[in-house]
Amino acid sequence: MANNERLQPSQERESSSAELENIRHEQQERLRESHETVDDKPEKSVESAKQEALEKASSAEKAKNRETKTSKEKRDDGPIPKAAREASFKSTMKQVQSEMNAPSRAFSKVIHNKAVDAVSSAVGNTIARPNAILSGSVFAFVLTLVVFLVARYYGYPLSGTETIASFTIGWMAGLVFDYLRLEIKGSN
Repeated sequence: MANNERLQPSQERESSSAELENIRHEQQERLRESHETVDDKPEKSVESAKQEALEKASSAEKAKNRETKTSKEKRDDGPIPKAAREASFKSTMKQVQSEMNAPSRAFSKVIHNKAVDAVSSAVGNTIARPNAILSGSVFAFVLTLVVFLVARYYGYPLSGTETIASFTIGWMAGLVFDYLRLEIKGSN
C-alpha cells in the first residue's frame, strides 16, 4: 500500500509533465503557423502565443491541484476501523515472517500471539516497570557490596541470598516510587 502511495505522485508528475509537453508542442506549431502567415507583426503573435501557453499551463496546474486535493480527501476519512488495522497487522506480519528463518519465524509467531501479548503488556505495566527494575538493580549492587564488605571485615560467612533479598527490597522501593510519581504528576 505504501508503494502505491509513493508511485502516485510520480505518475501525476509524469502525466502533468506530458500534458505540459503536449501544450508546448501545440504552441510551437501555432507559433510557426502564425509566423509564416503574419510577417509584418511577429511580436504580437509571439506575445499572444506566450499568453495562451501560460493560461493553459496554469489551468493544467489547477487541474493537478484539484486531483491532489481529492486524493487527500479520500485518505482523511477519519479513524481507521479495528478490522482494517488487524488486517494490516496480519499482512505485515506475514510479509516480515516470510523473510525470517524457521526458528525466528516460530518464535515470532509465539511472541505475537494475542494471549502472550496481553500477558506481556500486563506484566510490563505492573511488575516489570523500568524504574522498579533499575532501582532494584542499583539497590542490590550497593547493599550487596556493603554487606560483603562488612561480612569480610568481621569474618561472617554469606549465605548467597543477600543479592536476591536486596534486589527485592530495591524493586519494591522502585514500585512505590513509580506509584507515588504517577499519583502526583498524573499518567504522563
